[in-house]
Amino acid sequence: MAQSPHFFWRVARQSGAVVSILFVLLVWTLFSALNIMPQAILPSPASVWSATVEMAENGTLGRDLTVSLSRATIGFSIGTSLGVLVGLLTGRMALMQVLLAPALTLLRPIPAIALVPLAIVWFGIGEGSKYFVISYTVFLTVWFNTHHGMQYVPDIYLRASRSLGVSRAREFLTVIIPAAAPYILAGIRLGVALAFLSLVAAELSGASSGIGYRLQEARQYIRTDRMFSLLIILGILGAVADVIVQRIGQRLVHWQQG
Repeated sequence: MAQSPHFFWRVARQSGAVVSILFVLLVWTLFSALNIMPQAILPSPASVWSATVEMAENGTLGRDLTVSLSRATIGFSIGTSLGVLVGLLTGRMALMQVLLAPALTLLRPIPAIALVPLAIVWFGIGEGSKYFVISYTVFLTVWFNTHHGMQYVPDIYLRASRSLGVSRAREFLTVIIPAAAPYILAGIRLGVALAFLSLVAAELSGASSGIGYRLQEARQYIRTDRMFSLLIILGILGAVADVIVQRIGQRLVHWQQG
């Protein structure tokens, strides 16, 4: 039985990712073997693996992963919930758009790391400041996508629903939100990546555990092997989270699939 073109395309994409990783690993190993750069600057894959095993065996890696994932999950959940809610309001209500959209647009360029000192002043060095920095970053991204998705609902959809006598509430739930769903899910997917980026920024100051804190500690002791290990782990976590959100989005917005 012949396989569909989608099957071969999916296999090719998956194989491409493996080939890319193997290629980078090969070049990295070659650079290390030839001593092109000092080990203190570019540690070998073997030393990075040893550092990972070391952190896993002494328990710091497990504790840091648990703490960081908890912070990222809570901050992402808060930011996503508020971002979708406010985006729905500013996207369809003229008054809310006038009151909130310009101010939120001005806040978007402010990077997460610039908010860390203010977050510490407002919430102290506890978990509240970390949640604030992460949720703030995710919120603005999700809000922006949701807001624009709500504004770009095709007029033909609205005219068709109103010609059928659909109530405003039902139109909002069954026409407007489904039409804007691809924009909303794209914002949520981007929010996942930003949650991990802002997580590191939040943990660089006022933290005693977490991936960001451990990166800062490794920098102080010039443990580049640990830095590489933690960065690779952070990248893997972000990639896995992105795939999960993408798969959920494909199921929820199945009508957008080609």
